[in-house]
Amino acid sequence: MKKLLICFLFVGLFKSFGQQERVITTAVPFLNIASDARASGMGDMGVATSVDAFSQQWNPAKFAFAERKMGIGISYTPYLESIVNDVSLLNANYFNKINERSAFAVSLRYFGLGEIELRQTIDQEATLVKPNEFAIDGSYSLKLSETFSMAVGGRFISSNLRFQEVQNVDSQAANAFAVDVAGFYRSREIAYNSFDGRWRAGFNLSNLGGKIQYDEGGQENFLPTNLKFGAGFDFIFDADNTLGLHTEFNKLMVPTPRDFDGDGDIDAEDNNEYQQISFFNGVFESLGDAPDGFSEELKEITWALGAEYSYQDVFMLRTGYFNESEEKGSRQFFTLGAGFKFKAAQIDLSYLFSTSQVRNPLENTLRFSLTFNLGEEFYND
Repeated sequence: MKKLLICFLFVGLFKSFGQQERVITTAVPFLNIASDARASGMGDMGVATSVDAFSQQWNPAKFAFAERKMGIGISYTPYLESIVNDVSLLNANYFNKINERSAFAVSLRYFGLGEIELRQTIDQEATLVKPNEFAIDGSYSLKLSETFSMAVGGRFISSNLRFQEVQNVDSQAANAFAVDVAGFYRSREIAYNSFDGRWRAGFNLSNLGGKIQYDEGGQENFLPTNLKFGAGFDFIFDADNTLGLHTEFNKLMVPTPRDFDGDGDIDAEDNNEYQQISFFNGVFESLGDAPDGFSEELKEITWALGAEYSYQDVFMLRTGYFNESEEKGSRQFFTLGAGFKFKAAQIDLSYLFSTSQVRNPLENTLRFSLTFNLGEEFYND
């Protein structure tokens, strides 16, 4: 019951913020949670960092530049850990290089909300339900040149949040399909005066697909269609020491809630009109539909800065900062992370410190990832 009340509380808060500050909310937001410890240790970024087994979420085009034949990644992220102990995000990834120029990858993300007790009256015996959401991904990446690759991906999404024991209606999970289109640039190693360097850049248009609906005739909800783009530079001081600096920007390609009838409030009628916007039109409208114009559009873009130091490719230290406008969700936090590699295995850890007045669900949470890089080596100049 405690967790049920917490869920209702968060829904109420999101609706309140949406009315006052026009926060964009979508269905299945778990798709945008950083699911691996390496990316989360650098401020939740990964679109332009070096390739790893968890690139499926951030930029699948990076797999074409993988240096090993195959990789396996498993991660665990506790959620709302300070309140409950059985809500978490699990992630499993696998990639395989077909040849020097191409690769495929698959992944599974599972978001479990644990056990929730349901009662209609105080003295009624509790009914236990286990709501959950998951996504199954597949992608194919191809080098179009020695320095640039692109990828396409497909995703099946299932969201089972209905409480069939309470509602005498069809309670099947809501399902949807989405696609990703991504690109990645990785320069050759460049010799400077006192160090070598390498540039990276990337983009990923993810979760592009139709709306998701939880019951027949009910409200249709936008998927979290998102555009990531970023860049980075590796300072290669010598064979043992490398420092990577990265930046990333994110824009939800979802329409901004607004007062369609001009009565000064975003009410049910405005919401009905908002629901009439198709996902395809919504992607283009999202680029210029903010009621306060360009200044509000800029507030809908989040940004992050991250750094990763690597010693002999066996020990890594990471840090990062993520920023979102106070009027659009107010996620602001610092992160720290570390990685340890032994032969083919690597373990990564990360920790988040919130700097916002709005509490982060992942605040003071330790996240874990385990990676295995196997098979023959591929050398990318």
